[in-house]
Amino acid sequence: MAGGSALTLILAILALTCLPLAFALLFCLDEIADRVACGWAEWRERRRERRTIARLDRALAADLPGRDIDLSALDRADRRPLELLAADLRRLGRHRLAAGGRSVVWHSSVIEAYDDRLRAACRALGIPEHLAELTGVDREIERVRVEGVLAGAGLTLPTTRADRRPRDRRA
Repeated sequence: MAGGSALTLILAILALTCLPLAFALLFCLDEIADRVACGWAEWRERRRERRTIARLDRALAADLPGRDIDLSALDRADRRPLELLAADLRRLGRHRLAAGGRSVVWHSSVIEAYDDRLRAACRALGIPEHLAELTGVDREIERVRVEGVLAGAGLTLPTTRADRRPRDRRA
C-alpha cells in the first residue's frame, strides 16, 4: 500500500501545482477560441483573395493583345525600336490635335505620318489594324480603336479632350 499512497501523493502535488494553469485556461478559454476563430477566418480570406487574383490574372492574360509576340522578331536590325515609335506617336499626336493656324496639306501630312506610326506600332506588338484600307469616318473610327488597343497594351497616346473639339478644316 505504500506504493499506492506514494502515487496518490504525487498525483495530489501535481494537481495542486497545475491548478493555477487550469484556472487560467478556464478563464482564458473564450480568448483562445476567439483567436483561433479569427486566425482561421483571416487564413480563409487570404486564400480567397489569392484565388481571385490568380483567376483575374488568368483572365487578363487571355485578353492581352500582345501575348503572342515573337520576341526574336523584336531584335531585327531593320525594325525601329518601340520607344522611338511611341515618342513619334506622342509628338505627332500633339501636332495632330493642335492644328490651329496650319494648312490643310500640313494637317493631312501629319495625320498620314501618325497613321504610319500607328501601323508600325501595331506590327511591332502583333495587333491587327486596318488603317491603310479605310477612308473618311471609318478610318477615324479605326484610328480610335487602334489607339485604345495600344493604350491597353501599355502605350499611352495623347487624345482629344472632351472640352475641346478639333476644327474641321474642310468647312
